[in-house]
Amino acid sequence: MIKVYNLTVAFLGEKKALDNISFKVSKGEFVYITGESGAGKSTLLRLFYADLLPSKGIVLVSNKDISNITKASIPFLRRNIGVVFQDFKLLEDKSVFENIKLALEVFYLEKNNMENRILPLLRRLGIFSRRNTLVKNLSGGEKQRVAIARALINNPAIILADEPTGNLDQARAEDIVDLLYGTSKAGTTVLIATHDPHIINRYKQARIIELKNGKVIKDSGKQ
Repeated sequence: MIKVYNLTVAFLGEKKALDNISFKVSKGEFVYITGESGAGKSTLLRLFYADLLPSKGIVLVSNKDISNITKASIPFLRRNIGVVFQDFKLLEDKSVFENIKLALEVFYLEKNNMENRILPLLRRLGIFSRRNTLVKNLSGGEKQRVAIARALINNPAIILADEPTGNLDQARAEDIVDLLYGTSKAGTTVLIATHDPHIINRYKQARIIELKNGKVIKDSGKQ
């Protein structure tokens, strides 16, 4: 699903955010991207949904070359990717239900079909009672769960989650990771950027790619 070859990302006047890294992630893999703040975790995820372009090297996502992708092709790439952003990127003046519905509208589903997909997921995430609440009136933890629901709602081929449990208590965080892990078992490729050891230890059999100063210093899945 994802292939990275000799990837480097350098921002003007700064040290390299990613420095000559290579790895592959297969369909249905559950992968933790770990490392201290500034190690390059978020930069790596941004490349996978074409929010950044590599300075050098090759990034293939679902066989699409991010280095040469056109602006017109990016929305089609993102239809198959669910992203949980660290800062949520929700529409504050729309309700929980409306925020998630927007992610489904690209598929032109009937209203009843939308409700049948959205409402069970809201129940699973513990925010069903908040479905008609404006996002601006939610707590940070509730916003986090809305962001996760939006990422999951289209049953994407790839989920990219940037610190998805950062605003949650431990019990809720474990529940979210369990949900994402179950999604990977159904065939979705899941990459979670996190430095939370409790979350990492939740599934010790998961692959761990650890970054430091933009380099891969550990890859438990590398042969």
